[in-house]
Amino acid sequence: MGVLNVTPDSFSDGGRNVEPERALDSAAAMVEAGADLVDIGGESSRPGAEPVPASVEVDRVLPVIEALRRRHPGLRLSIDTTKPAVARQALEAGAAMVNDITALADPEMLRVVREHDVPVVLMHMRGEPRTMQQDTTYDDLVGEVVGYLTRRVEHVRLGGVGDGKILVDPGIGFGKSAAGNLAILRELPQLGRVGRPILLGASRKTFIGRTLDLPVGERLSGSLAVAAYACARGAHVIRAHDVRETVHVVRMIDAIRELRA
Repeated sequence: MGVLNVTPDSFSDGGRNVEPERALDSAAAMVEAGADLVDIGGESSRPGAEPVPASVEVDRVLPVIEALRRRHPGLRLSIDTTKPAVARQALEAGAAMVNDITALADPEMLRVVREHDVPVVLMHMRGEPRTMQQDTTYDDLVGEVVGYLTRRVEHVRLGGVGDGKILVDPGIGFGKSAAGNLAILRELPQLGRVGRPILLGASRKTFIGRTLDLPVGERLSGSLAVAAYACARGAHVIRAHDVRETVHVVRMIDAIRELRA
């Protein structure tokens, strides 16, 4: 899953794809590099980020979605949003998945997903982006993540969304310390108890920079190490900024698993 942030303030690529033409070029490069999906977001969820109105988010993402549908009709697009109004318009414009960091906390989002019959990603986060890093202490972090996602999956399933359309994300970097993020990665097989495919988004995140003492622009090798480890430990979808390099990692791991050269 390639990351396409059309925001001015995302932690890694904020401002890079604000102009629709630049966003289209970035998406085309992801397609060329082998991305299976492109995740489009119009509101930053970095620690401390301020929310934006739905109208602003729609104005950012809709032109990009519509243009991508015309240029790459076979490309699967995901909308990264917490707002039902944004998700509805994005799906009507051609997006085919909802990636919601609040795990459908808004009941209306559940209706949108059900009515459009699309896959949804449910993520674990403590608090909200503005506050999530203020308290990163847990008695049992992995157990809490597993329990929360299990409950949200059941809620969404009972709300009419089929099991085959639900993915889960442990929320690397969302209300966790650097050590907590490492613990989630180490214990990733425990997320298999939730019974749904696992999406892992750790690309370029702060815990990699803290572990390796590197700025955001120099975290490729660390991001690839995390992607490789996550794949080997059970992740099904890797969300990444550096698509070409990540695709190479994933394909190599698949080849080892399948003894395919």
